[in-house]
Amino acid sequence: MQSRSINAPGVHKPSTGYVQAREISGQSRVLFISGQTPVDIDGKVPEGFEAQCRLVWRNVEAQLRAAGMTLDNLVMSRTYLSDRRYALPNRTIRNEVLGARETAVTVVIAGIFDETWLLEIEAVAAA
Repeated sequence: MQSRSINAPGVHKPSTGYVQAREISGQSRVLFISGQTPVDIDGKVPEGFEAQCRLVWRNVEAQLRAAGMTLDNLVMSRTYLSDRRYALPNRTIRNEVLGARETAVTVVIAGIFDETWLLEIEAVAAA
């Protein structure tokens, strides 16, 4: 699989932690990860945004591992936040988790299915 970042000329430069587009070629597998929620294996939801966000990213990583992939295979993530006030902490944690990896990113402020969930993340990976 080959992967390249695309930031078209004449369009605003993205802030740190994402690219405007991500091109994947030569892939043999594509993995679509359903929205991962901040629910642990025991069905518990931690309190606070940071704990929930870190748990959701661990759940995303678990789905990747189950498919024989890692965060290096992540192409795109879409985060649904229950409130705009979580935008900056979300970006900080996402950047910590992804490090120097460049992916396409979308963040949406939306009503979340369960009121105790402060976010949900869906993702696409390719190998």
